[in-house]
Amino acid sequence: MSRLHSLAAPMLNKVPQVTLSFWIIKILSTTVGETGADYLAVNAGLGTVCTDLIMATFLLLALITQMRLQRFVPWVYWLTVVLLSVVGTQITDALTDGMGVSLYLSTAVFGVLQAVVFGIWYRREHTLSIQTIVTRPREAFYWTAILLTFALGTAAGDLATEELSLGFRLGVLVFGALIALAFAAYRRGANAVLVFWLAYILTRPLGASLGDFLSQSPEYGGMGLGTVATSIVFLAAIASLVVLVSRNTGKVGSRTL
Repeated sequence: MSRLHSLAAPMLNKVPQVTLSFWIIKILSTTVGETGADYLAVNAGLGTVCTDLIMATFLLLALITQMRLQRFVPWVYWLTVVLLSVVGTQITDALTDGMGVSLYLSTAVFGVLQAVVFGIWYRREHTLSIQTIVTRPREAFYWTAILLTFALGTAAGDLATEELSLGFRLGVLVFGALIALAFAAYRRGANAVLVFWLAYILTRPLGASLGDFLSQSPEYGGMGLGTVATSIVFLAAIASLVVLVSRNTGKVGSRTL
């Protein structure tokens, strides 16, 4: 009985306020997910299976740590997001490259799974607001939804840039424009929770397109910086912003979602 009570007992919200720094770190983390997975599997020579096992283990440890905390700890939260980004990318890549599943099918399947998780979450908790993640069940729903946004975003992004031949540069512009439209809708009074999750999903293909554009060679439409340099620069930027956020935690508010 005490175990069930602890799962449902209220705790401090462990999700950060939705500010500009939130979105910047989110986009940076999705880019690292794209370049980091490619680096470990290809450049580091670990291979897909070994990389998948290593990152899944790290993610499990990060999730256990995050779930056991009673308050928001920036570095733990964002480490979990970065690892989810890598694993979400690996799930989609495993389906596409390893099993030959078409990007059309994987995008559709992940879209349905995302909708199902949101539906169950809302039916049980009557809200999808990230500012109400104050119980263990809500946090479990939240992290499940986050993982699916990365898998869905990866599939949708690859579908757009590869199958539909948008390319990396145009992909950055298209997904950036869609996020700008979502923000404009929010400013005009659209449902804040709906807009948040749409933008959250769209930042994944935006970050993936940006990561590929920076890391891939010019012959493939990129700038040729390589996965190593791109990953290091973006990880350094994430770390700097997380340190800044840690210092300012609790000082900056935002509109409730």
